[in-house]
Amino acid sequence: MGHFTNYFVEGLQGAGKSTLVGALSAKLPEYKVFREGDYSPVELAWCAYVTETQYGEILARYPALEQEIVDKTVFEDDRRIICYTQILTDVEGFHKDLERYEIYNGNVAKDLFENIILSRYQKWNGTGQIFECSIFQNIIENQMLYLMMTDEEILDFYRKLEQVLSGKPYKMIYLDVEDIFGTIQVIRKERSDDEGNELWFPLMIRYLEDSPYGKLHSLRGMDGLLMHLGRRKKLEHRIINEILKDRALVVKSKEYDLVGEMGL
Repeated sequence: MGHFTNYFVEGLQGAGKSTLVGALSAKLPEYKVFREGDYSPVELAWCAYVTETQYGEILARYPALEQEIVDKTVFEDDRRIICYTQILTDVEGFHKDLERYEIYNGNVAKDLFENIILSRYQKWNGTGQIFECSIFQNIIENQMLYLMMTDEEILDFYRKLEQVLSGKPYKMIYLDVEDIFGTIQVIRKERSDDEGNELWFPLMIRYLEDSPYGKLHSLRGMDGLLMHLGRRKKLEHRIINEILKDRALVVKSKEYDLVGEMGL
């Protein structure tokens, strides 16, 4: 595969995206890495996206956190982007409050959501960058579960995104999960505390069950999660096969070869 100017690492939950991002970064130490929750030039996951007025209101509501909020804020045109999940605090309700200002979880309408994403990718001209779940995961989860878009509507969005990206140098590395159930079982154990209390799984199930799509289709527990992720996997494969094509390299989750398959 050789060195591309930018890499996007994608795959279902538990596919090993963070591990691959770490391996790529070790192989390419000169590259800048953008993980979920970081300020990213393309994607806004785990960040509040606010106007100047809203920003002032947030600072006024949390005077004890003012300096930390300022330190984790990036000014971008007429917006302020707060990487609020990177602020560790015991202030009650802070994270839940700022979550309302994300563009995900159905917080903004479909057209505005898509316009924000497409315009950020349009402005992006980065080089030497590695991104974790910036093209698929957070965008598709919102489109499927909260905006309740059909597969065809989501494919239409990715056709627009592919046009925006057509002149920009990048490669997507897609980690393909063959056994979704087995993968979920592994990360349930990995993402538990020292006493064995699960941290990730209950949050994921609540996210699914509370979503408009989850409620409409009565998606509950592990069975509901497997139905959702099965649909998502088929959809992501369609996007790769029909739209991204040679822009994407599909490798087996946790069974890839950085040197052989990826040419690094």
